[in-house]
Amino acid sequence: MKKDILDTIKACNAVLRVQFPLRRDDGSVETISGYRAQHSHHRLPTKGGIRFANEVDLQEVEALASLMTYKCAVVDVPYGGAKGGVTVDPRQYTTHELELITRRYSMELRKHGFIGPGIDVPAPDVGTGPREMSWIKDTYTTLFAQDDINAAGCVTGKPVSQGGIAGRTEATGLGVFFGTRDFLSNEEECKRV
Repeated sequence: MKKDILDTIKACNAVLRVQFPLRRDDGSVETISGYRAQHSHHRLPTKGGIRFANEVDLQEVEALASLMTYKCAVVDVPYGGAKGGVTVDPRQYTTHELELITRRYSMELRKHGFIGPGIDVPAPDVGTGPREMSWIKDTYTTLFAQDDINAAGCVTGKPVSQGGIAGRTEATGLGVFFGTRDFLSNEEECKRV
């Protein structure tokens, strides 16, 4: 493959870096950094998780967004790749503080066009889960899409009670199990390893 084509494939189509203040429960104020990268718009919407971890930075979300594009392409899932994150250790924040962080991050995503059912659909990742996804859905639908019948599709990984899908929590583990089982049942492949 030609280098110019490879360079095009490697680059993210759009990236977002935001900073916003958080008033902690103890009254102190902290600056929170958040990121979102949309690697490829060749198929929309883009799709990828949101992680809350101290290690999150722009380069990490760009790299993970590109991996999402490749994963979707390999299995022919009709999404472009995306990934996002907030540089926080969720264990160091109260539930109230995490809700404030998640809702503000959601508002920033919407303000800059990085979330929406046909645009970019986040999901849980490291340090986030159904609770955070329900906060994102609630923020998006309440503030930006009260009349949009598709608004609940702005995020996946929500609790079933919020329009999520049963079995979502187990899906990744089951995929690893079935993939490992199928690999181990193929003697030819096992010999190659």
